[in-house]
Amino acid sequence: MSDDTPLFDLTMGQLLAKTAAANPDTEAVVYVDRDFRLTYSQFDKLTDDLAKGLMALGVQKGEKVAVWATNVPYWVALQFATAKMGAILLTVNTNYKRNELKYLLTNSECENIFIIDGFRDSDYIQILYDLAPELRSMERGRIKSTTFPHLKRVFFLGPEKHRGMYNIPEVLGMARMVTDEEYAERQATLHPDDVVNMQYTSGTTGFPKGVMLTHKSVVNNGYWIGQRQRFSPKDRLCLTVPLFHCFGCVLGVMACVNHGVTMVIVEAFNPVSVMSSIDQERCTAVYGVPTMFIAMLEHKLFKKFDFSCLRTGIMAGSPCPIQVMRQVMDLMYMKEITICYGLTENSPVMTQTTPDDPLHYRVESVGKALPHIEVCVRDPETGLEVPHGVQGEVCCRGYSLMKGYYNNPEATAKAITPDGWLRSGDLGTMDENGYLAITGRLKDMIIRGGENIYPREIEEFLYTLEGVSDVQVAGVPSRKYGEEVGAFIILKKGVTMAPEDVRDYCRGQIAWHKIPKYVAFVDSYPITASGKIQKYKLRELAGEMFPEAMN
Repeated sequence: MSDDTPLFDLTMGQLLAKTAAANPDTEAVVYVDRDFRLTYSQFDKLTDDLAKGLMALGVQKGEKVAVWATNVPYWVALQFATAKMGAILLTVNTNYKRNELKYLLTNSECENIFIIDGFRDSDYIQILYDLAPELRSMERGRIKSTTFPHLKRVFFLGPEKHRGMYNIPEVLGMARMVTDEEYAERQATLHPDDVVNMQYTSGTTGFPKGVMLTHKSVVNNGYWIGQRQRFSPKDRLCLTVPLFHCFGCVLGVMACVNHGVTMVIVEAFNPVSVMSSIDQERCTAVYGVPTMFIAMLEHKLFKKFDFSCLRTGIMAGSPCPIQVMRQVMDLMYMKEITICYGLTENSPVMTQTTPDDPLHYRVESVGKALPHIEVCVRDPETGLEVPHGVQGEVCCRGYSLMKGYYNNPEATAKAITPDGWLRSGDLGTMDENGYLAITGRLKDMIIRGGENIYPREIEEFLYTLEGVSDVQVAGVPSRKYGEEVGAFIILKKGVTMAPEDVRDYCRGQIAWHKIPKYVAFVDSYPITASGKIQKYKLRELAGEMFPEAMN
């Protein structure tokens, strides 16, 4: 289809029904490691049963349903089940610890949560029992939690039974309690402009905020992302990135469902699992942040796998090194690989390269604006558009913009201008042909291997460490991850402390990727004439203080 294809006015449920009708026997979801396979027809039926089960248990239209899980088999089914019965899927970062989960469930006024047993060193079940001990004694579905007054139901995203929680077989078993007529009535109340997904992001400032995305925004963004890769039902995408990010649930899932593509899903990234999934399933596409591609390219078993089936995919999430892009094209046969750029507040992609772009644009830019989205570069002070080749703040406007931050009109007003432009907080230049290059950041965000980390969150936490007078957190350049977290601490008089003391204090309290890898004790910070701390100078200082970071 051409770039002037009109936008689809569909809900996510309507999109899946349409794709399943057109491609009933095409595989929709595949897990190589457990031989889990569903055709589009089977997947559509499963999501209906899950949706009816949630309705039977009392989940209402507009309620939030959080999912705190790795890419397990029922994650994607839950994404569509919630959409089909009018709930809002609230994605939770799998790296979150106790403090972060408490903040998210409280701030979002969340009514329901699905969890797995845990991930890495985090025991999700124990964390939830610690925060809501009432779970152990109260009747399921009638929770009255002191910590979470809005919480009504807790579910386990699998077959195992846990006190106070419903499991997946029980939810599916309840589906028969809802008639097809009742289900159709609920669906008739849904609209493409309804909020369907909420993702917490630090945005450009402050603590994480709930970004509200609509059916229309994620359905259409997914369509154009897939169209740029020339996706068709013959394609098989190896989906390695976390589903809780837009990279997973929009660039991945929504692009596939729009075009009838098979999703070969990896539960958590592991280079060997990914390479064997590509080889065994003859995947034609794979997604990843640059560090994932580097991990595969540099793995000692790389040459043991056959990548000749690959054609396209996406590298995104953090700046894509030109050398890595060229290696992926040559050694992994991904001649048509694309680069995307966007942010959660834009559902998320605003620009993307195409296989037809000249090579230098495909490795050195983030492409041109997707259809129906306007992209421009503006002077961050005056708000006026800058000439071609001049650096400014990247802004965009179109159907893809979020409805706003949940319960936060002030932050929404700062992010979106009165004339409808979303301010990205990123610096870039645009050439005369409309190709965008990202050159830096206005915001203080640290991007570590594709994970957005907002310094203030860590600073606020470290202020609670006894003996700390002041703390500033900034990104330390890293060859492997792009950036690592650095903490620059001024201690109170007479206090001595070692870097490991700081890291020990963080363990178990904040996500592992937010724990400062580099800690420096300083006497002062670089400041402007008006007394504002210059974070970019801390970044430069970090490069000098920690030269090992670039090795």
